[in-house]
Amino acid sequence: MTGVPILVTGGAGFLGSHLCDRLLAMGQEVLCVDNYFTGRKRNIEHLRQHPRFEEMRHDITFSLYIEVSQIYNLACPASPIHYQHDPVQTTKTCVVGATNMLGLAKRLKARILQASTSEVYGDPIVHPQAEDYWGHVNPIGIRACYDEGKRCAETLFSDYRRQYRLDTKVVRIFNTYGPRMRPDDGRVVSNFILQALRGEPITIYGDGSQTRSFCYVDDLIEAMIRVMDQPPDFGGPINLGNPCEFTILELAECVLWLTGSRSRIIHHPLPSDDPRQRRPDIGLARERLGWEPKVSLKDGLQETIRYFRSLAA
Repeated sequence: MTGVPILVTGGAGFLGSHLCDRLLAMGQEVLCVDNYFTGRKRNIEHLRQHPRFEEMRHDITFSLYIEVSQIYNLACPASPIHYQHDPVQTTKTCVVGATNMLGLAKRLKARILQASTSEVYGDPIVHPQAEDYWGHVNPIGIRACYDEGKRCAETLFSDYRRQYRLDTKVVRIFNTYGPRMRPDDGRVVSNFILQALRGEPITIYGDGSQTRSFCYVDDLIEAMIRVMDQPPDFGGPINLGNPCEFTILELAECVLWLTGSRSRIIHHPLPSDDPRQRRPDIGLARERLGWEPKVSLKDGLQETIRYFRSLAA
């Protein structure tokens, strides 16, 4: 590689691979770092011959000594089924990994973005959630390795910003979906699509009245790029997601309609600490970035269904 690349940790993951695509399309040099715990080589297979793309197998809980121009820190399992598989490692990835990436950014004087999450709000008692809401999180629950890990990472980014005047950005990502989601990630969109395509019962936890907002991946990547392009006076946190709220039952019915499946809907008990409602207040993103999602749930689901059909082909 001839230039100084932009580092994307977790670059072979769902979001990371789409970010690599976008950065390369913008003419950037890209270094993808991933330990392939949840990232998949097939997500970046099409990039391997690209002259401005490089990949490295590495776990960010270990120090990394490289030269880069910017850092997008996306490395961390993001679905409950994966982050609860090894909760201690999840916490380490959030906290030790963030510390290592901040240390790298400090040495290089590089701008760094942290992919945080709406999970920092926990099971919210304020709705919709704005950035000044501190959250309602169980610190010892089964989701805490991720929720509290990401909250601690935000603390580290804030303290590096205050103490070392590092140019940090923090984005709080709400439910995002699209092609390259893992079939086994246990998330509601991929679960419903796969169950519908296989003709299996659509499993809804609880009565289906709990709500989520679903942002298509292309919209999210556009917002992340815009945040990284903000001047040093803006560090966030900033909510990125779709403010259109749907019940889980409405999502299931939409997937059934789009797939033409004859699957029936069944109900199971709600998991521990599962939020009852989740919707971002994106007023800050509209004001600061001039951004809001453009892709409708129907259009985004059609692209995602097309991707999962291709996996079965």
